[in-house]
Amino acid sequence: MNAKILETENVTVSFDGFKAINNLNFSMDVGELRVVIGPNGAGKTTFLDVITGKVQPTTGRVLFKGKNLRSLREHQIARLGIGRKFQTPRVYLNLTPRENLEITSNRNKNVFSTLFGRSHTTEKKNIAGLLETIGLTSKADIPSALLAHGEKQRLEIGMLVAQSPDLLLVDEPVAGLTDEETYNIGELLLTLAQSHSILVIEHDMEFVRQIARKVTVLHEGSVLCEGNFEEVQNDRRVIEVYLGQQQE
Repeated sequence: MNAKILETENVTVSFDGFKAINNLNFSMDVGELRVVIGPNGAGKTTFLDVITGKVQPTTGRVLFKGKNLRSLREHQIARLGIGRKFQTPRVYLNLTPRENLEITSNRNKNVFSTLFGRSHTTEKKNIAGLLETIGLTSKADIPSALLAHGEKQRLEIGMLVAQSPDLLLVDEPVAGLTDEETYNIGELLLTLAQSHSILVIEHDMEFVRQIARKVTVLHEGSVLCEGNFEEVQNDRRVIEVYLGQQQE
């Protein structure tokens, strides 16, 4: 049995009486790629907020590699090894992809020491390998502002990986992307899943089909069901609360 990298135990988050998360019990294994889906208002973003410490649970607890995160602040949780990618790319547009990766991989997290200091050979090789992984080698030295939206998404995922987190939280990475860009993001996440634990929040069901090994469906702040893509797709409850909405 695999070790659990992430667990939530009876987590509830209430905002003025409204339960955005309602007695949520969830777990995923080390090395797992998990996709979480659900209709708007299901609690998906709040779920990520609780994991990263942005929101404290009203009741219950979150465990990361067995450690209770309840008393920790966001930066402390990040240092433990949880990295989060938000829906909108957050890259330094005036810097090149290479420079973006150098800044995020630099242990001092100091812009000036990164840009004007001498990088170690090993770090340069790591960044070159990461540029290849995210498919931006040919555009490594142009301003990131010139990248297409999908390329910026891949760059930010690369920036996340450069920080060497044990768990990657990726929030709707293909929103607004073309079919080709969506496929490229999917292939990137599948590649990264060979060496990382990844939790993906997503709406695009074709994308979910591409990458999903196990799918968790949230509804009204709780787990509605879990299984592989086919099991979830054919579940009557899921069709009623989520997939059915898209078919109307």
